[in-house]
Amino acid sequence: MSSKKSLSDVKWSVLDLAPVVEGGTVSESFKNTLDLAQHAEKWGYNRYWLAEHHNMPGIASSATSVVIGHVAGGTSKIRVGSGGIMLPNHAPLVIAEQFGTLDSLYPGRIDLGLGRAPGTDQITAQALRRDLGNMGDDFPYQLEELRTYLDPERAESPMKVRAVPGEGQDIPIWLLGSSGFSARLAGREGLPFAFASHFSPDNTIPALELYRNTFTPSEVLEKPYAMVGANVVVADTDEEAGRIATSLQQQFVNLVRGNPTKLKPPVDSMDGIWSPYEKAALDQQLRTSFIGSPETVKAKLQAFLDETQADEIIVNGQIYDHAARLRSFQLLSEIVK
Repeated sequence: MSSKKSLSDVKWSVLDLAPVVEGGTVSESFKNTLDLAQHAEKWGYNRYWLAEHHNMPGIASSATSVVIGHVAGGTSKIRVGSGGIMLPNHAPLVIAEQFGTLDSLYPGRIDLGLGRAPGTDQITAQALRRDLGNMGDDFPYQLEELRTYLDPERAESPMKVRAVPGEGQDIPIWLLGSSGFSARLAGREGLPFAFASHFSPDNTIPALELYRNTFTPSEVLEKPYAMVGANVVVADTDEEAGRIATSLQQQFVNLVRGNPTKLKPPVDSMDGIWSPYEKAALDQQLRTSFIGSPETVKAKLQAFLDETQADEIIVNGQIYDHAARLRSFQLLSEIVK
């Protein structure tokens, strides 16, 4: 399907994993996150989301709500939120209170994106949840419990437990997914949907079709609103961008090997680092990665938009050098205007 949308017709946002680079510290990571958020606000990005991951040496955003507060406190206009909070890791009441607090501190700027995966390995999931009886199957019930804390009118009987802050606050809820489960749930509930196409490219189009086909208008949305993720590295030349992107490639190789590491410096060549099988696996899993000069990336992003018909695109930039990361997001903001 060909889209009439141009890159300037959709909104652009930032997905930050607060990368901890080799030779760097978590404190530096958070300083860089805030610096990128402040620049993203200046460059016209719509929202800045942080992701919940655990037991990952290269990802510092595990206490996601805390980092959201750090970013919202250092910016003034850009929306700040979670991409996402992994709800099965938490009691819904706690999330209602945390985001009620954030929304009270930064009114009208906080997004609550929710996922049903653990955001980590099974052993860490058990440490987070104390038992593995909940593997996301009751996510719809958790979602309803959370929404009822925020809006007690959804309850069938008077609430004996109240979320303070949280109750009565209009905090936008998004559902995140990398498969069809949350797509169908978001459609049924009439909620905005964000798909993790940046690491699950094969499921992107089926999930978006499922979301749009099952969408029921709600008090939140009259029509579907879909955001898709992309890995983007923009530099002055294709060669420079390709070299910068080897940090992302190394990160995925180590993840596939079950040995997550800090974000490594770029290398001149991945030959000798990955096996032919790993290269093929990464080429497939990172297919929604747009790497190159502004001209190259602009053409690739337009093709991606034509294919997905997305309303918004959220960009992850796993880049070792902070200055290069800023440069990538600045160049991207210029080519999508």
